[in-house]
Amino acid sequence: MAALAIPFIPRALIQKISRRYIAGDSLADAIARVQTLNACGFSTTLDVLGETVLSMSEAEAMAGEYTKVLEAIRAHGLNTEISIKPSALGLLVDEAECERLVRQILKVAAADGNFACIDMEDVSCTQKEIDLFMRVEREHGNVGLALQAYLKRTYADTDRLLRKTSTVRICKGIYVEDRSHLVERASKDRAAINVHFMEHVSRCFKAGAFVGIATHDTALIDEILALVRREGVDRAKFEFQMLLGVCEPLRDTLLGMGFNVRVYVPYGKDWYGYSTRRIKENPSIAGHVIKAMLNLG
Repeated sequence: MAALAIPFIPRALIQKISRRYIAGDSLADAIARVQTLNACGFSTTLDVLGETVLSMSEAEAMAGEYTKVLEAIRAHGLNTEISIKPSALGLLVDEAECERLVRQILKVAAADGNFACIDMEDVSCTQKEIDLFMRVEREHGNVGLALQAYLKRTYADTDRLLRKTSTVRICKGIYVEDRSHLVERASKDRAAINVHFMEHVSRCFKAGAFVGIATHDTALIDEILALVRREGVDRAKFEFQMLLGVCEPLRDTLLGMGFNVRVYVPYGKDWYGYSTRRIKENPSIAGHVIKAMLNLG
């Protein structure tokens, strides 16, 4: 119901809700939030909001913003990585130029021993992004890739990547896709993805890869913890990754148990698209919509 209601929710309310999940409009806002999280023991990932650009001039501007982010990380001694979306760097405009910008960002990051994760987007980008990753990873060791457990193809993609890379991020997947691309029942039941998510994580463990486990699903996390105990997985070989403002008690509990927890911290002016996807992904956010409408929260 929340997802269907999104087009009818005033943008002002979406913006109010977004303050919980987005650090702010500016890099300064993001730095302040990261410093607070770091002080509490969390590592973070900084993400500049924005997706598909229509020109390479827009892509250049986005690359410039990431350079500023990396400079800020160095200047403030932040415990954070960066997440980059290739479509925001011109993937669908000019693949060669997009690759040039990604390499430029990775080179700046490497100078300070920093790391970047290439985010995964909708299926129109999947193959392009995997190919891009495979090309840049040959020369830049400071890069990882996100894979989406709700896609059928992820089994084959994982096989290919685990032969080449040592860092993988596994998430459920958030984009609305044609059912033909998805594992069985994934379009109707998010919990149906769990068995596939577990399989991908288990294969990463067996391959000795470092895996970022990106989920807020308590049942899924319990299964992963059981697997870690059963297989004696080194805690240094994985981390839990959670979105800013989502499931904070669970996040705090995992940190208190001694696990590495990374908080994904987005910032920027493209708050609307990000916020509406969060509502679609997590219907519990609908409660914040209602509170905002009633001016209670």
